[in-house]
Amino acid sequence: MITGPSGVGKGTLISAVRDLVPELELSTSATTRARRTGEVDGVDYHFMTREEFLAKRADRGFLEANEVHGNWYGSPRDPVRDALVAGRDVILKIDVQGAQVVKEQVTEALLIFIIPPSLETLFDRLKSRATETADELEQRQADAAIELARQEDYDYIVPNETGQVERTAEMIEAIVATEHSRHPTRRVRI
Repeated sequence: MITGPSGVGKGTLISAVRDLVPELELSTSATTRARRTGEVDGVDYHFMTREEFLAKRADRGFLEANEVHGNWYGSPRDPVRDALVAGRDVILKIDVQGAQVVKEQVTEALLIFIIPPSLETLFDRLKSRATETADELEQRQADAAIELARQEDYDYIVPNETGQVERTAEMIEAIVATEHSRHPTRRVRI
């Protein structure tokens, strides 16, 4: 699982890691939030209505599901299970709440926490995205401070320095390789 505060660059890093390790499968999360310009349903997220999401949640269709920043986010269970059963590694791009839920269910899951160079840099990144209202931005900033305080709950903490995406992706690739060599027969089941 790759997690960290909103705006830390999780999506960009995951794309760069998958360029280095194409066999890593990405679990596409579902959300009730509005689609941002350029996002593609089924690629960036599975965009759902609140009613659709809650019905799937009630049917245990998510590995984890949490309401964050006023919207629901979740990791669909079946695609993750299918990939793991087939022996493929899966990346979950997930928030701090979701990571905790998954770790409780899948104790051997690997947790990587991405940190920004500083809170100021993170807040600048959030502002420059220009995808949130002022109230949403303020909430994401408050949440980021709380989430950063929980980084010690993770197996690895990886800094995402500005302009160093490739270097950070290589660090994550090395972590995955190290874990494979340490636990060559480990197979996570859900």
